[in-house]
Amino acid sequence: MMDRRHALAGMVAMFGAGLFAPLARAAGVMPAAGVIDQGAPSLQLFTPDQRALMTALCERILPATDTPGAIEAGVPAYIEKLLADWSVAEDRDPIIAGLAEIDARSWQDYKIPATKASAAQHDALLTLAMNDQIPKGEEFFEAFRQMVIVGYYTSEIGITQEREYLPVPGEYNGAFPYSQVNKVYSA
Repeated sequence: MMDRRHALAGMVAMFGAGLFAPLARAAGVMPAAGVIDQGAPSLQLFTPDQRALMTALCERILPATDTPGAIEAGVPAYIEKLLADWSVAEDRDPIIAGLAEIDARSWQDYKIPATKASAAQHDALLTLAMNDQIPKGEEFFEAFRQMVIVGYYTSEIGITQEREYLPVPGEYNGAFPYSQVNKVYSA
């Protein structure tokens, strides 16, 4: 089975120069702040409400369909670990501030905290962030989206259920009909 660090290195090309700094550190492109263990995050970054909102937004970016979504793939825990152990304070600021701005906008638009918002309201709030219609929304959205995508596609679920994992994919067949391609392969 492929390990997460090896998969992260393959994701670097997808985001190029716009790669969120903690992801670059985890992939080995930038120097890390120290030794990272496999356990719980070294810092408690999120309040319970921020964690709940972050989890809900992860699921809106990669929801469960015929394959598991971001929550089942452990993306929220991955994001918290990434921010706690692979980032510096200035990397965390856009995420923490973005969650606060989304919550403030939810209060303004819907008169409820963002943690109580519906899926459609979360989608609307993420769209506002994506379009930079909340303070520093685009900065939050780009970093958050990258973490969700990388977290999902480097998880066991992302590698084995969303994609087809074949360590040695087999022989080359140049005449294989594209209509018979089932999943994108990852190795």
